[in-house]
Amino acid sequence: MASLNERLPENVTGRYYVDASCIDCDQCRVAAPQIFGRNEDKGMSFVIRQPVTDGEIAEVEEILAGCATASIGNDGA
Repeated sequence: MASLNERLPENVTGRYYVDASCIDCDQCRVAAPQIFGRNEDKGMSFVIRQPVTDGEIAEVEEILAGCATASIGNDGA
């Protein structure tokens, strides 16, 4: 489960985030490149834009549930 204490600073403000346990597998970026980006220096994903529509939110929730390292979080705010 992703940890708010380990939330990467590259994430945009909002309820969804990627934490420091990311292993750069590329899964989230392939599935939703409009939401997830990559920090080239650190080799980690981060949220570049929060989902807005119901469809985008559902897509991110599905990606969150399938993250192999549980590095994507939803702080519920």
